[in-house]
Amino acid sequence: MVEKMQWTNALSTRPSLEAAVAEVVERVTSSLNAPIDLGLVFISSAFTSEYSRLLPLLQEKLSIPVLIGCSGGGVIGMNREGQTQELESEPSLSLTVAHLPGVEMQTFHVLGEELPDLDSSPDRWVDLIGVPPTPTQQFILLSDPFSSGINNLLQGLDFAYPGSVIIGGQASGSSVNGQIGIFCNNRLHRTGIVGIALSGNIKMETIVAQGCRPIGKTYQVTKGERNIILELDDQPPLTILRDLIAGLDEQDRTLAQQSLSIGLAMDEFKLTLQPGDFLIRSLLGVDPTMGAMAIGDRVRPGQRLQFHLRDSQASAEDLEWLLQEYSNQSQPSATGALMFSCLGRGEGLYGKPNFDSQLFGRYLPDLPLGGLFCQGEIGPVGGSTYVHTYTSIFGIFKGKD
Repeated sequence: MVEKMQWTNALSTRPSLEAAVAEVVERVTSSLNAPIDLGLVFISSAFTSEYSRLLPLLQEKLSIPVLIGCSGGGVIGMNREGQTQELESEPSLSLTVAHLPGVEMQTFHVLGEELPDLDSSPDRWVDLIGVPPTPTQQFILLSDPFSSGINNLLQGLDFAYPGSVIIGGQASGSSVNGQIGIFCNNRLHRTGIVGIALSGNIKMETIVAQGCRPIGKTYQVTKGERNIILELDDQPPLTILRDLIAGLDEQDRTLAQQSLSIGLAMDEFKLTLQPGDFLIRSLLGVDPTMGAMAIGDRVRPGQRLQFHLRDSQASAEDLEWLLQEYSNQSQPSATGALMFSCLGRGEGLYGKPNFDSQLFGRYLPDLPLGGLFCQGEIGPVGGSTYVHTYTSIFGIFKGKD
C-alpha cells in the first residue's frame, strides 16, 4: 500500500507565545496520523519582541526535521472549528505540518550579495541553492521585504530550474519598528531569503489572483525606454488614458483617480487575453508635457497592455473566476494549501474578514490552509515568476502517485 501525503494546520489566537505554541502543537499532532516531515510557521508581528523565542519553544514540544517560516502583518490558518481565519494586527500563530512520503527536501538561506550575475551559467545558481534541476523542484520562498536580491533570485531560479513552480511572500513587520523575522530550521534571520526545494512525489499548482478588472481595449507599446511608456499605438499614452477615463461611468472615473494599474500581457502570441494573462504593475506617474507615463516595471516596444482598475468587487470577481477555472480543470486530489496575501487586501479591502480564504474554501473544501499577509507576494504569471502587490497567491499541494 502506497503511503499518502498528509497536511494539517492549526491557528492560535492566544496572547501568550508559550500558550499559542502549545495550542498549535497539540492540534497538529492530534490530527496528523503520521511522522512530520515539513513545517511552515507564520507568526504575527504582534509578537515582534518574541521572534527569537519562537523556534526554541517549538523545539521543546515538537521535532520538525525541516522548517521555514516568517513574520507577517497577519496570519492565516484553521481555527478549532475547522474554518479558515485571516487574523490581522492581533497576536496569532499559524503552524502547517506535512507528512511527505517520497519527497526530497532541501532548505537554504541566501543574501542578495551572494547571488550570481544574471548572465551566469545555470550551474552557478544550482551551486548556490544546492539542489539539482532534475527531478523538477518546487520552491517556497520567504524573503525580507528589503532584499535587493529577490527579483534576481526569481529570474535565476526560472533560468536554472526550468519547469519548476515558485511561490512565497515577503515578510512584514509591525508598524512601530518594521522589524521582521524569517526562520530556517533552528535559525532566526533578519535579512535575506529563506527557501525550501521540494522534489519527488509532490506537485504544486498555483492560483495567482491579482485583483483587477480591465477597462478599455488592449494597446501596443510603440515606443518606450526602461519603465517609461512614450507611445501607445503611436500616440502619447496620456492622451489615450484621458480619452479612456472620459468614457467611463462616474463610479469608475472616481476609482481611476486612486486605483489605476497597468496590465502587461505576458504572452505575445495569445490573441484573446483573460484574467491571469496580465502582470499587474503600478502606474507611478505621468509627464503632462510629453504625455508619457512611468510604470513599476520595464517595458519594450511591441508589448501589449491594458489599463486595469482595482476594487473589492474586481478582486472578488477575479479570484472567483480563477477558482472556477481551477476547479473545472483539476482533479480533487489536493491534500494541503498555502496562501500568501497582500497587506492591502483582507478586511481593509473587502470590509469583512476572511473573504479570500473562505472563497478558496468554498471551491476547495476541507483543505488545510495556512499562510500570512505579506509585503509582496511571489508567484508565477505567464511562465515566469514575479513579486506582486495587492495579490492573493495560493499553492495547492498534491502527490504525483
